[in-house]
Amino acid sequence: MILLPVHVMAGMLALASGAVAMAVLKGGSLHRKAGRIFVGAMWFMSAIGAGMAAVSDKRGTVVTVLAGLLTFYLVSTALLTMRRPVQEAREWITGFMMMGLSVGVSAFGLGLAALSGVGGRLDGLPPALYFVFGFVALSAALLDARMLAVGSIDGVHRLARHIWRMEFAMFIATASFFLGQAKQFPEPIRKSGLLAIPVLMVVLHLAYWLVRVLIKRRNLATAARSNTRE
Repeated sequence: MILLPVHVMAGMLALASGAVAMAVLKGGSLHRKAGRIFVGAMWFMSAIGAGMAAVSDKRGTVVTVLAGLLTFYLVSTALLTMRRPVQEAREWITGFMMMGLSVGVSAFGLGLAALSGVGGRLDGLPPALYFVFGFVALSAALLDARMLAVGSIDGVHRLARHIWRMEFAMFIATASFFLGQAKQFPEPIRKSGLLAIPVLMVVLHLAYWLVRVLIKRRNLATAARSNTRE
């Protein structure tokens, strides 16, 4: 299938550009350039991956469709957060919110089906995996709804929204490649545990930046209270 090489190449480009964006100075020229490449590659990878999985009869394709749609949604909304004010992007945000809700509800439904399935699995996978995707998708969609209701998003919240969505999408891509395709690597590498390191690094990087942003938010709030007292 001609789409498979395109999917693989887009995935490799997404991982490389995502790693660069994570490593360099945030907000700098190289970060922005790597981020644009990452978004484009993730769009291609997730859309093609979800499409191929939807027409495949192999096991494990249901969760691949969910992962592809969730990744596309997270990257798109993360990009919109930094590119346009809420009021200008209201229609786009609403459309993506409905996409997130659909993915979340579908994932939870599949998780419940897995609980009652043969061996407590669906399509060969445990219910917990479906519930994780469902939780992330529904949480992101509810945050979209809250943002639309407020009509704006401030600097710290805006940055946190951008970070966690981009980096969770990077987590999905990294886990799919290094863990989901582990059988493609030589056996000594699989047994060494090295394949889990890139995934763990993304998780730690996400945690570090969210904590840093939250600390910045707390410091700003403290400074604002001090100025008010004065």
